[in-house]
Formats: sequence, C-alpha cells, structure tokens
Amino acid sequence: MYRESHGSCSNSKQQQMDSSKYVRYTPEQVDALERVYAECPKPSSLRRQQLIRECPILSNIEPKQIKVWFQNRRCREKQRKESSRLQSVNRKLSAMNKLLMEENDRLQKQVSQLVYDNGYMRQQIHTVSTTTDTSCESVVMNGQQQQQNPAPQQHQQIDVNTPAGLLAIAEEAMAEFLGKATGTAVDWVQMIGMKPGPDSIGIVAVSRNCRGVAARACGLVSLEPTKVAELLKDRLTWYRDCRCIDVASVIPTGNGGTIELVYMQTYAPTTLASARDFWTLRYTKSLEDGSLVFCERSFTSITGGPTGPSATCFVRGELLPSGCLIRPCDGGGCIIHIVDHVDLDIWSVPEVIRPLYESSKLLAQKMTMAALRHVRQIAQETNGEIQCNTGRQPAVLRALSQKLCRGFNDAVNGFADDGWSIMSTDGVEDVTIAINSTPNKFLGSQYNTLSVLPSFGGVLCARASMLLQSVPPALLIRFLREHRSEWADHGVEVYSAASLKATPYAVPFAKPGGFPSSQVILPLAQTVEHEEFLEVVRLEGHAFSPEDIALSRDMYLLQLCDGIDETSGACAQLVFAPIDESFGDDAHLLPSGFRIIPLDPKSDGHGTTRTLDLASALEVGHGGACCAGEADVSGQNHRSVLTIAFQFTFESHCQDSVAAMARQYVRSIVGSVQRVAMAIAPSRLSSHLVPKPLPGSPEAVTLAQWIFRSYGVHTGAELFQPECSSGDSVLKQLWHHTDAIMCCSVKMNASAVFTFANQAGLDMLETTLVALQDIMLDKILDEAGRKILLSEFSKIMQQGFAYLPAGVCVSSMGRPVSYEHAIVWKVLNDEDSNHCLAFMFVNWSFV
Repeated sequence: MYRESHGSCSNSKQQQMDSSKYVRYTPEQVDALERVYAECPKPSSLRRQQLIRECPILSNIEPKQIKVWFQNRRCREKQRKESSRLQSVNRKLSAMNKLLMEENDRLQKQVSQLVYDNGYMRQQIHTVSTTTDTSCESVVMNGQQQQQNPAPQQHQQIDVNTPAGLLAIAEEAMAEFLGKATGTAVDWVQMIGMKPGPDSIGIVAVSRNCRGVAARACGLVSLEPTKVAELLKDRLTWYRDCRCIDVASVIPTGNGGTIELVYMQTYAPTTLASARDFWTLRYTKSLEDGSLVFCERSFTSITGGPTGPSATCFVRGELLPSGCLIRPCDGGGCIIHIVDHVDLDIWSVPEVIRPLYESSKLLAQKMTMAALRHVRQIAQETNGEIQCNTGRQPAVLRALSQKLCRGFNDAVNGFADDGWSIMSTDGVEDVTIAINSTPNKFLGSQYNTLSVLPSFGGVLCARASMLLQSVPPALLIRFLREHRSEWADHGVEVYSAASLKATPYAVPFAKPGGFPSSQVILPLAQTVEHEEFLEVVRLEGHAFSPEDIALSRDMYLLQLCDGIDETSGACAQLVFAPIDESFGDDAHLLPSGFRIIPLDPKSDGHGTTRTLDLASALEVGHGGACCAGEADVSGQNHRSVLTIAFQFTFESHCQDSVAAMARQYVRSIVGSVQRVAMAIAPSRLSSHLVPKPLPGSPEAVTLAQWIFRSYGVHTGAELFQPECSSGDSVLKQLWHHTDAIMCCSVKMNASAVFTFANQAGLDMLETTLVALQDIMLDKILDEAGRKILLSEFSKIMQQGFAYLPAGVCVSSMGRPVSYEHAIVWKVLNDEDSNHCLAFMFVNWSFV
C-alpha cells in the first residue's frame, strides 16, 4: 500500500511538472496573444500581468508561460524572416549562376569566332602571297564588306511603307539585336570594376572595334517583364539627356507584336556641340520561351521607311539595332539584357571634344547603366527594401532630381523653340548670355500670372565651357560641393534667392562683393548604388554690421550631386536651384551648376587642345598643351570638359545690368575653378605646372617670420637655412618647404581651425588657402592622433613644442594620408604672446 501511494504521488508530481513545462493553448488564447504581439512583440512583466487580468481566457496560464510564448513567437518570426531572406538570396544566386553560365558560353563562342577569324586571315594572307594581281588589303576589305553588307538589294525589294515591309525591317532588327545581347555580333569588353553578384548592378561591357559606340548590361530585377518594358520605354523618366520622345504611330503586327514609329530629341552635354535627334522603329514581341523583347533601330537610306520629323538645330544620329531582352526567372523577377548602339556622327563635332561621342564607357554610364539602375531602384522601392525618412515619396524625389537635370540641360542648350535667344557680347567670346522671355518658361511657377508683376522680364542664362587638365572630375566636383565659399558670391546668392519672391530685387547685387556664409548640407535622398545624392543646402547668413541684419537670413538650395564615386567613364555634375524653406513637390526650379565630362585619352595624340569659348584657359606649363599621350602613373589622362551655366530672373528695366552681373560672375567662377583645379591637382601631375603664386599679403610675411623664429626658439634648431634676411625670402622658403606646414587657431571652448598652410600643406589637405578656414583640426586627425595630441598638449603649452609619432590623418576629400612623424610648436607674435599652433608633417604621402 505504501508503495502504491508513493507511486501515485510521484505520478501526480510528474504530471504537475509536465503541465508547467508544456501548455496547450486554445485557438482563442492564441488569437489573444497574437493581437498583443502585433502591438508589442516584447511586453514587459507588468504588461503580461495586465494581459492575464484583461483576458479571462488566459487566467489559467501562468505569467512565466506567457513570457515563454512571446520568446518562442519572436524566435519563430526571426526564423521565418531569415528563411525568407535565404530563399531570396538563393533565388538570386541561382539566377546569377544561370546568367554567368550563359555569359561564359557567349565568351566561349567569341573565342571560337576569334580563332576562326584568325585562321581565315592567315589563309587570306597565304593566298595573297601566291598571287600577283590582288593585294591583301583589298581581299580582306572585300571579304569584310561582303559580311557587313550581305545583300543591300534585299531592302529594295520590300515596300517599307507598308506594314509588311516595316515588319520585315523589325524582324531583321530584332535578329541583329539578339546577336548583340546574347551572341558574338559585337566584340564586348567588360568594364573595369563591374563585378557580378546577386546585389551588384550586373555585368556591364562596352564595345571594341565596331561602328559607332555600344554598351551592354545584364542583371537581375525583381519585377515582372511587362513592368520592366514599360519602365525602360519611358525614357523621359530615367534618361537625363532625353529632351522629348514622341510615338508618332502604333501598328499592331499579325504575330502578336507591336511596331511603333518613335521620334526622340536628346540634349547636347556641353555648349561646344549640337544636340542629336533620332527617328526610329521600335518593335515589341513575346518570344516562344516566354521572354519579352523590344528592339529599336533608325530608319536610314539603306533600310528606307517613312520620313521622320526634321529639326534645324539638331544633328540626326543613328540608332543601330538596340533594345532589351527580358526573361522571367523561376520564383519571380527576371533577367534583363540591355544593349545601346549608336552612331552620333562625330564629324559634326569639334575635334577636341569628339571623345565625348566616341566613348563607349560614357554611353554605358549615361544610358545603359542608367536604365538598369532605374529599374532596380523601382524594384527595391516596390518591394519595400528602401525606406523613405524624409516625408516625401521616392517618386517625388526622383521627379525633383529629373527636374534639376532637365532645367540645367535646358540652360546649357538654350533651344530657340523654347524661347531662348543670344544677347550680343561685350567684345569677349568667353561667356555666352541667353535670354528667355516667353511666358511658357514660367508656367507652374510663382509667376503664373504676369499681371501680378508687369515689369518681370524673364530668365537670363550665362554659360561657358572650358577644358581641364590633370584634375579628376569626381575630385573637383567634391571640392566644389564641400567648399562653396571658394567660388560662390553670397551677394549673387541673395539676389537669386530674392527672385523666388513676388518682387525680385531690381539691383543685381544685394551687397557688392558679398560676405561669406557657411553651408549645411541636409541629405534628402540617394540612389541604390549611392552614385547620386539629392540634398538641401542651407546657407547660413551672418550679419557683421547693423545694416547687414536684413540680409543675414538663411537661404536654401535644392542640390543634385552625382558622379563623385570616380566610376570609370562617369560624368560628374553639381546642379542646384534656390528654393523656399517649405518648397512644394511641384516647385518651380531655376537650376545652375557645373558639369564635368572626362575625355577619352585616345584622342590626345592629335595634339589639338584649343577650341571654342574657354577651351584653352587651363592649358598650363611652359610648353602650353600637354604632350600627346601624357598620362599619370595610373595610366589615365585626367582631361575633361567643364560646362558652367547660371540662371537668373530679371526685371525688364534692368536686363543689361543683370547681364553684366551674370557675365562677370561666371568669369569670376571660371577664375576660381582654374585656381582650385591647379591647387587640388594630384602632386604627381603638377611637376609641369607653373609655380603657384605665393600669398602676398603683409600678414602672410609676418606670420612666416613668426613661424620660423618660434621654431628656433622652442626646438633650438632652424626650420631651414634662410637665404637672406628679408621677410619675403622667409615666406618663399616656407611656402616651398617639402614638408607640410600648417597653423591652427587656439581658442578656448572652440574647435581648432586651420588658418594657414604652405603649398605642401594645401596639397596634403587637398584644399586652397580660402577653403582652408573651413577645415577643423579634429576632422583631419584620426582618433589615435587626437588622443596623442591631447596627451601632449600640456607639454606643448609648457615647453613650447612636442614630437608626435608616425600616424595617419585624413584630407578634406576623405583620402588617408600617412606621415613619418610630426612636430608641433607654439607660434609667438612680436609680443611673445601665443598666436597659434604650427604643425609640420614630415614625409607625408597619400595611402
């Protein structure tokens, strides 16, 4: 009996333990817990007790068990998300593997084709060597012509003005396009830096040794094929150089496809060349394997076809068979192959900028990769992968970026049919002034009724172009963006900001010469690969006298910056427009800014560097232009064309004064850009440059004497052996000292700011004397350097100097700089009072 009772007691205890470990919840209890989990996945102890009191159905469950349920629920949610993520990555990897295998097959075919061509050429050479009446060149050329133009009579037998004739041209264009997209019709070379992967943009290649320029991109997109085709056909939303596109006619075909007759106009990238237009046939069709394809080609004298629109200010370009192949993937999404192939008639372009029209890399960046990036951006927004924290929808932000680019392109091109006309010059052909007084220019703006402001005259644009030597475009654009005070005039900015109001200032300069203002950059949006930034710039006004208080208010700019990632072949630009503090989504913008496009070094052999406008303004050195083929150690010749355009509104009675102001302002900006370009040019490229001018103010001479004397007083050694006793000689030697020497202010409760640097110091910081004052010491030193300086600061104040060990600092452009060691000493003025701290970084170099 005792054993039985003891056994029954043990069983009851085991049941109690099991019931405490495992709880079977009813569906009603699960629903109640799920509702709480949706509101708060991790409730506190008090919230769990409150839940038990409020829900009678949970009264038989202990708080500890509810805590365990929420832990398990969070764990299941985490596992579900991780499983979903892994499945998505697996799908991407599978699709990318398929794409890479296809690319490998295509490359194998290309190798086989090259081997065959090589054998064919050897056979032809052997044949020519045994004959006397036929040259090698003629045989080879005849063979190539037969391959490239197999049967021109074929088009003559087709009535191209009928739907059947157009369909024949369309099918031929599609076959040629597919040969370029997936075959060996074009000799493709992969672009440097374009590494394929599940999260990369894809595989990007450019043409080699073909007619015109061509680019190809293929990648993964998580959208349906029809949506991809819809997005890519709408070029106005993603192709920044597209001015307008018009579908003149839509013709359905008997095989389920569609033929469209399309007319497109594109902007010229600079003022030195004419814009282009295209008259094309676009063919859309679904293939038997479920793929969707659309291709496009120009009507030519060979193909025939309907005559397209004509425009006097455009040069007709030819679009060779191009398009997009869209193939659905298992599990959703698709693989897309994009090909762009154009012949831009380079002979109508000045020779010096022909590289802009001969560069397949530039075509890839501006058109092919832009299309792929746009589709990927839309896909990530659609899937919720991109969160917008600015309160504006991504579509609105894209529209603002597009409006900035379109407005800047409009200012650069100044088409007559938009109302632009050229003003007479002041005798110098460096800056062009264009006027637009048509009411259409201001539709949708604050001047929607001209009766509100009868004296309103219109918009004036001052523009210029020039060649740049030895300066990477991305580096210069970053400098112009981060150091606005180096080139901008605050008085002109006040005038531009005032034009947003109902009564613009009648006087061009609110304050002649202006006064400096600091800028604060507020990020607004950025694209997936971070190659483009949309931001709001706040220009903080400062009043230095009572009469300046009215002009000291903050001003705002909407700014677009792209191409600063130094991607090969990229166009870098900085475009901005004044806005109100609370600008609307449909705000009228008047963009101004800079565009820098690299020139392909292959044209340098011609030795032609002088062209229109300011093209020769930056040719420096004793011999004028650079030698043919001159390049830096990285193999790139940093030669580019810079286009500047600034727009201003004006009242009709002050048109001439605003024009004079704009002309002078752009000339001053050109001078600033020249000075900046020389200052920030990499030191390895500056050996042939004219020596940069010394800071010639008396204050600089005095400061140089203080730096030299204080170094000797504190360290007991001379900084250098003075050539003579004159102050100018000391400044000259200090300025050309091989080590980087710079001075910092020392103020209580304030960050140390650089006040002076010699040429080596400016090169190390990648800045100029004017912009130097915007750089703080703690932004240059890394964390280790700041700690060492802080530990040595008391020693510096007591003994007058200290040695700092080797380390790494950062330039104003974000590049790491290493140095062997550094010396810090107090600079004393004539009264032996502390004036500033001097730093000398010995044997510095960029990492």
